Amino acid sequence: MHVFVTGASGFIGRAVVAELIAGGHTVTGLARSDASASVVKDLGAAVHRGDLDDLDLIREGADAADGVVHLANKHDWAHPELSDQAERASVQVISDTLAESGRPFVLASGLAIPGLGRALTERDLSPAVGPGSPRGGAENLALSYAARGVRVVPVRFAPTVHGEGDHGFISIVARAARQRGACAYPGEGRQHWPAVHRSDAARLVRLGLENAPAGSILHAAAEEGVSVRSIAEALAGRLGVPAISAPAEQLAGDIPFVGRFLSADVPATSTITRDLLGWRPTGPTLLEDIAAGHYDQPSASRP
Repeated sequence: MHVFVTGASGFIGRAVVAELIAGGHTVTGLARSDASASVVKDLGAAVHRGDLDDLDLIREGADAADGVVHLANKHDWAHPELSDQAERASVQVISDTLAESGRPFVLASGLAIPGLGRALTERDLSPAVGPGSPRGGAENLALSYAARGVRVVPVRFAPTVHGEGDHGFISIVARAARQRGACAYPGEGRQHWPAVHRSDAARLVRLGLENAPAGSILHAAAEEGVSVRSIAEALAGRLGVPAISAPAEQLAGDIPFVGRFLSADVPATSTITRDLLGWRPTGPTLLEDIAAGHYDQPSASRP
């Protein structure tokens, strides 16, 4: 299968491209810069230059492929509305391009719906609907195309997709701990974050692309929920700083955007995903990756 991948040079994207190529697929990756293009080429994929604002180029990439994996996101945490707008627009154009073709469309989505009082499952529908909702309501928008001849497969990634080179949430928490000389957790730190190693996440994307029925929602969660306090204590031990409790509102101010997520209890299961596709995570746990030193030093930003 010839697969068009957005976000191909990113932390998750690099693992996905390598997994797809190892699985016998050919890949074309969207690259927004010379640095991104170099990464994509080194992985053995073709390059399609453009970014999430280049909707005509995204349409061209999708139209020329047998399937699409959409991982790119602006991740503008200072202006999330801009990220949400770009996400919805790109998902709209990919869905329109693949309509009535039967081709697969795997898209990254979020695995965090707070306030359920229980673990999230694949049967729980996202409440994000419409352009003004988180991620622009892209998951529900894409799912609406399952009835229009697109094999839509949202993959809800755990808030923490971890591994060497991770520059996401855990890396940001570690950076804040280095700057402040302490690693803080909210209240008693009993909140839970699902986690998955990026190699396991990449394998799930491939399995979903190859085998998941239209409308399947997949959960990339190897661990149902790692306590926020245990994360803080593990980071503190590696960084040589104390782990301390702090009010949730203080964390929200100290670590913009990410701090408020630390106070959310968002456990999630992946039982349905495992049964559907035979996915069995084998990578290191989050605490094992922290213990391995992957968050000791600042990670390089994505190309």
